[in-house]
Amino acid sequence: MAAEVLAQGGAAVTVYDAMPSVGRKFLMAGRGGLNLTHSEPLPQFLARYREATPHLKAAIEAFPPQALRDWSEALGQETFIGSSGRVFPKAFKASPLLRAWLRQLDSQGVKLALRHRWTGWDEQDRLRFQTPDGPRAIEASATVLALGGASWLRLGSDGAWAEILAAKGVGVSPLRPANCGFTVSWSDIFRDRFEGQPLKGIELSFGSHSVRGEAIVTRSGIEGGAVYALSAELREAILRDGQATLNIALRPDANVGELTAKLSAAKGKQSLSNFLRKAANLSPVAIGLLQEAAKASGMSLAGLSPADLAGLIQAVPVQLNGIAPIERAISTAGGIALDQLDDDFMLQRLPGVFVAGEMLDWEAPTGGYLLQASFATGAAAGRGVLKWLKT
Repeated sequence: MAAEVLAQGGAAVTVYDAMPSVGRKFLMAGRGGLNLTHSEPLPQFLARYREATPHLKAAIEAFPPQALRDWSEALGQETFIGSSGRVFPKAFKASPLLRAWLRQLDSQGVKLALRHRWTGWDEQDRLRFQTPDGPRAIEASATVLALGGASWLRLGSDGAWAEILAAKGVGVSPLRPANCGFTVSWSDIFRDRFEGQPLKGIELSFGSHSVRGEAIVTRSGIEGGAVYALSAELREAILRDGQATLNIALRPDANVGELTAKLSAAKGKQSLSNFLRKAANLSPVAIGLLQEAAKASGMSLAGLSPADLAGLIQAVPVQLNGIAPIERAISTAGGIALDQLDDDFMLQRLPGVFVAGEMLDWEAPTGGYLLQASFATGAAAGRGVLKWLKT
């Protein structure tokens, strides 16, 4: 996006990419339908960026969700708003959009240099690259760094840039998983039976935060959209305290009184699992989760009163004891501190060097916010370079 803005402004632009082809993480994002942005009103949209909102506000207002939709449609890829308010291309994948975009960049004179891994600067302040043909030094009037976070290593974003910039005196916060899963010490029985099973129509709560959606039981813990939405709060609690208790309401639309009445009915000859399935409309994995929670507390699920069982169904405590590896995270938090930039996304310590995207210290939930901020900061960095070149 920075390259497009620069080319439209008359600059000669080359994009250097460490990988053999461009847009690999963009294509990976398209595997789930390419959630470009979100349709909610801009004030609510901006609030999703939490403490980074004041730093990202101007860039997103200059290139808001509607501008991103217009840009996509100008490339021949119409968009639509899904039932959740998320915005997708009608093609529901990334490859047609990327192909059209690359054709447009080529027509604007943007050059691509692949298999060029940036390794810093040489003694003459030239950009230094490692290539299949050996080291290469490039002199540039201005540079935009858009090197990603540290998740999805095989797609190219490995976070190696952090040491390079820190050595230049740039403030860099440690890269941490965002929109990530968490580890749980499941019993062998639960893990072997329910690995990969979804918990649907649930509500997750942690502290004052709660969210509805789905979660998935993994062999080592729990992940999924609802978990990702609480991942920032859960991550910080685990980093601070070594653990966090996530509460799961299995029937968030039913009140405890209603459930208690249903669970007070005679069980007859039914097994406890069958009784819970019929009386409380619980799935096998939900019942297994109840049994895990009872066992962890030293209780017997069968020995609970109807009221206590109803209360447990509406607040199953799950002890999280760790954060899933950053390589498995959808995105990362941490990176270049936003106070290291001027209003044009230029590093104050390195005049002529601009930064965009996920390598900046901001995070947001899934739902279109990650791509929107990446596009918007790329466009802002491009505008900043054009302004810089004029001076």
